Amino acid sequence: MKNGLKITAIVILIYVHIAGLLMDVPRLAILNETVRALYFHVPMWFGMVLLYVASSYYAIRYLRTQQPDDDVRAESFAHTGTAFGLLGIFTGMLWANYTWGSPWHGDPKQNGAAIALLVYLAYFVLRGSVENREQRARLSAVYNVFAFAAMVPLIFIIPRLTSSMHPGSGGNPGFNVYDLDSRMRFVFYPAVAGWFIVGWWMATLRYRLKKIKEKLDEREFA
Repeated sequence: MKNGLKITAIVILIYVHIAGLLMDVPRLAILNETVRALYFHVPMWFGMVLLYVASSYYAIRYLRTQQPDDDVRAESFAHTGTAFGLLGIFTGMLWANYTWGSPWHGDPKQNGAAIALLVYLAYFVLRGSVENREQRARLSAVYNVFAFAAMVPLIFIIPRLTSSMHPGSGGNPGFNVYDLDSRMRFVFYPAVAGWFIVGWWMATLRYRLKKIKEKLDEREFA
């Protein structure tokens, strides 16, 4: 990743944190000041999904090319995506505590997100349980595609078909219906871009560290 893009991401997130915490927000019923969590909670989920998309892309590419680098990239993006997912869960629990009265309300979207993360955590358990590198890469790639296919209905489809307190789910209107107004959009959209770029940067760093470790291991056993 080029330095210019990294600097851009840092500048964006500095702006998001300052504007997100200090700029005026609409006074919506129940939400009030907690609506500021939108700048952090939702972009984490968007970043998670995009990172999982990248992970499944490299998993599919590995199945086609059998290139070890694609397996390492798939694991790196899955790892970073899971980190973003956990941050999304924790920021959502904090938000729910003030708006719904408890950190975990058993909402279908909360449960679906938790199950989706457990599915991806099992991906890392699978990788750690297979010693043969080629077999591990093949099994992980197939499971990675399955995990992504399971995540989509768990997060985006099932909550919309059931009763849910989340905006845009279970018949509830989305935030655009409440109207975030232009002030919030000027912070929210940059937040999505900034967090995703940082996530991509993190995944790239993890990939490079894994490659360095592999080279060191090869020299040690040479």
